[in-house]
Amino acid sequence: MTMLMLADTNPLMWILVIVILLFGLMFLAVFAQFASLWLQCKMTRAGISLVNLITMRMRKCNPTIIVRGRIMAVQAGLTRLFPISTQALEAHYLAGGNVPNVIRALIAAHRASIDLDWETAQAIDLAGRDILEAVRTSVYPKVIDCPDPRRTSGTLDSVAGDGIQLRARARVTVRTNISQLIGGATEETVIARVGQGIVQAIGSTDSYKRVLENPDSISKMVLSQGLEAQTAYEIVSIDIADIDVGENIGARLQADQAEADMRVAQAKAEQRRAEARAREQEMVARIQENRAKVVLAEAEVPRAVADAFSSNSLGLLDYYELKNVQADTRMRESIAGESNRASRPMEG
Repeated sequence: MTMLMLADTNPLMWILVIVILLFGLMFLAVFAQFASLWLQCKMTRAGISLVNLITMRMRKCNPTIIVRGRIMAVQAGLTRLFPISTQALEAHYLAGGNVPNVIRALIAAHRASIDLDWETAQAIDLAGRDILEAVRTSVYPKVIDCPDPRRTSGTLDSVAGDGIQLRARARVTVRTNISQLIGGATEETVIARVGQGIVQAIGSTDSYKRVLENPDSISKMVLSQGLEAQTAYEIVSIDIADIDVGENIGARLQADQAEADMRVAQAKAEQRRAEARAREQEMVARIQENRAKVVLAEAEVPRAVADAFSSNSLGLLDYYELKNVQADTRMRESIAGESNRASRPMEG
């Protein structure tokens, strides 16, 4: 009654009561919102106070994720191995990292006796790698098909020393190399290197029969090349899953070479034939030229005879005797030509 009477007489008291009530309601609302997380921290000795939970929300951190990550780290004993403070968890969350994934990876690595600390784990996570999957692969190696069936349905084709084509498929067992996970090449690089090594190993074999008799020799040869260098994986084994005999590439190449040689020989023969024909036409032209010269020379004979008559060096009887000799010569040539034509069918 006394307070009411004072309140009636003093308006400031009403304002003070209202402020206290509002503050109490806000405290109850905040406490109700963070009570569950605060009780979890108290019961698990996570070391996160109610004020820290409130300030997390003000820093736009998800208190549930931070609290659960801290509790997992404390319960698993990670905080005794290396410091994982609440501020470190908040910083990793604000940097865009996956806090629960990193904590689970650290727990799995600790259980498997893998050397992995908080700094390395968060660096791997911020680099975009799935740290939990990397730890699982390090504990349980995974198998990679070579070539990758998701990209191609083909095979690794190579030709042995005797020219026989071999088509192979391999299965590569790898585990994660945590120390080279940052900056190390991915499994596409491993597949490419293993494929290159298998093709090179088959190509260096003198006969395809040796490969079919002992495919393990190809695996040993490829493993000895250190293909996992600068990659995020360590190759455990390389197994030739399937190997088939393809075409006789050597015989086909020899046939193609023989055909090419034949075409070259034909081209050279055609060139010689064309040269012979040109030579023949040249000889024909020379014959015609010589015949023309003979005709010109024969044209000089009547002039010479006329000059001989004019100078009285040739008489009429001598002229007729020359004509008779010419006629006799033509007759003999005619007879000789007929006898040659008559004898040719008999010889045939």
